[in-house]
Amino acid sequence: MKTNRTMDFLHYSALLSAFLGAVYIVNNFLTYIFDLPGLFDTLALLGFSIFEIRSEGYDPVFILLGVIQTISFILAFFAPALILRRRGGERDEVLLDSCSKVVVSFAFWSVMLIGIADAAISFVRIEGLLPNIVGNDLALALGKPALRGAYVHIPLLLFGMLIALYRRGADFIWLALLIVFGELLIVITRFIFSYEQAFMGDLVRFWYAGLFLFSSAYTLVHEGHVRVDVLYANFSEKGKAYTNICGSILLGIPLCWVILIRGCWHETSPFNLALLNFEVTQQGFGMYVKYLMSGFLVIFALSMLFQFSSYIIRYINILERKEENIIHGES
Repeated sequence: MKTNRTMDFLHYSALLSAFLGAVYIVNNFLTYIFDLPGLFDTLALLGFSIFEIRSEGYDPVFILLGVIQTISFILAFFAPALILRRRGGERDEVLLDSCSKVVVSFAFWSVMLIGIADAAISFVRIEGLLPNIVGNDLALALGKPALRGAYVHIPLLLFGMLIALYRRGADFIWLALLIVFGELLIVITRFIFSYEQAFMGDLVRFWYAGLFLFSSAYTLVHEGHVRVDVLYANFSEKGKAYTNICGSILLGIPLCWVILIRGCWHETSPFNLALLNFEVTQQGFGMYVKYLMSGFLVIFALSMLFQFSSYIIRYINILERKEENIIHGES
């Protein structure tokens, strides 16, 4: 199959952006949670970097892991070229679609499970029932954000990941129904029983944020986002394809990268700082999930990065099919 060099470059760039985003987030987690050297510290240790090193006392094993981290960034540049070469010019957006579905599904199930579990813990803690259920020591531990995160949230995140690998779908309608039920429960308990606690509002906000940010990539696939149709509706299929490719390259992908870099570039960046400190709201008996909500934007940016990259490949296919049809028609 004869391919267009410009389209090959766009395809390569789309894959590169998606792969770099995934590598960047994984290495950010390894660097700041497990204190691995990361890309810049590894380069500094090898004498190749102008950046200031975070720590001088790395164990040799950690330095080796840092080298692996650096290699992962290099592989992110070579992998798209290998995929293009192996497929002989065939353009397939299914890989990136699948990656986006896994990320969104993982986030969806984790948010739903953590919301239910954390709200239940907050309720029994407020009512003084937690020591009777789990004992005084564990009840005291669950009142501390770091320990609740370690003993409750992280296992549920891992469980959510397993569900996502087994079941790629994200049933947003059920999360929407849970939000409606939560709001209804707040109204009933407030106005009929004169009962309201901070965790009830926290739960609804937690699920609301997840619903809107995680479903954004799904909405993009199904052309559900709001767009200005005054001009777009009158474009030809080819014109719409060019518009969507340019929009993804000039607006969509840069926005995702701004969010990722701004949120995760340094230890004191908003996402890393909230995650490292298990940041919570001021209400002592509310839900301890604020640090997770700061990560919602990271999930949003990564899933949209995959989807915008997939979007570019999809419309490259449309343009090339149109050109083939024109050539066949002329022949």
